Amino acid sequence: MEARELLKRVPVIDLHNDTLVAHQRLRNASLAQRGKRYGSERNGLVAGPYGHLRPLVGSEELQIDLQGMREAGLDAGFFAVDVTQAHNNHLAYAMDALGFLLHDLASQDVDAVIVRSSADLRRAIGAHQPALILHIEHADVTEKSLNVLHALYALGVRSLGFTHNVSSCAADGCLEARDGVGLTDFGVRLVREMNALGMVVDLAHVSPGAFFHGLEVSARPVLFSHGNARALCDHPRNLTDDQLRALSAQGGVIGVSFVPSFVDAERPTLARLLDHFEHIVEIGGIDCVGLGSDFDGGGTLVQNVNALEEVVAGLIGRGYDEVALGKILGGNALRVLEAVL
Repeated sequence: MEARELLKRVPVIDLHNDTLVAHQRLRNASLAQRGKRYGSERNGLVAGPYGHLRPLVGSEELQIDLQGMREAGLDAGFFAVDVTQAHNNHLAYAMDALGFLLHDLASQDVDAVIVRSSADLRRAIGAHQPALILHIEHADVTEKSLNVLHALYALGVRSLGFTHNVSSCAADGCLEARDGVGLTDFGVRLVREMNALGMVVDLAHVSPGAFFHGLEVSARPVLFSHGNARALCDHPRNLTDDQLRALSAQGGVIGVSFVPSFVDAERPTLARLLDHFEHIVEIGGIDCVGLGSDFDGGGTLVQNVNALEEVVAGLIGRGYDEVALGKILGGNALRVLEAVL
């Protein structure tokens, strides 16, 4: 079994990247056409007042674009807009990022699909079209209004993360966790409304109290889109074994992250990343683990999306067969998406 062949043969879904914001902040780089950059006329709340980024890896290129997805065999990805740093402009910041993407896709006339339903996702995978699942990090984007949530849904957003380390109107963040505190009253209403609409609840970044409360409230499987095993790396963004068991019992999935500090505090290596996959499978079972690279947002343990082949080769070397790898690479994520969207 060859890693490259497997990546082309089974559905491959990455549960988190920060590519939309990174592309704008790297001189308005196109996601659809590699090497193209739009002029300053496309500057807005993302690429304007917050400044331009330097590449997170050692080149002018970012870690994911549509061409890279095709080359690597990545069928679908959760494309996130983290609105945390926007302060009092959370919603406008998100709209700026999403508007840039919509313009980019339309102006380049590409065959990418913005996923609005599980049927969209299945069709895109079957037709080998890059599939984009739009995600927003930090519930303050809703301005504490379920009506705003409905408008974002109409625009195509299908996933929402409740916090980004710091607290939000919905929940405590993992860096501001209070003992015994779960979701806020609005957070509970938000989960229920998302369940009704068909939006993915993402509990990455939330406090332990909000995590367990979110599992209890949600009637549909949830994601913990990017994070690792706290037993192997004691970082507040990672999940304890008790959390992994609870996530698995609820039918949820954790996306294993390529952020070095989530892998090991001293020696983050590919081998240590593979240890996280194995530990999560051991604790939660093969049905609760997926990919959550965090490309273009700190997932620099591997160079770019093409390095998924290295990760898969490593898992093959650890003894995982094609059935197990099919679940890890995309099958588990697809199960959740089909249950929710």
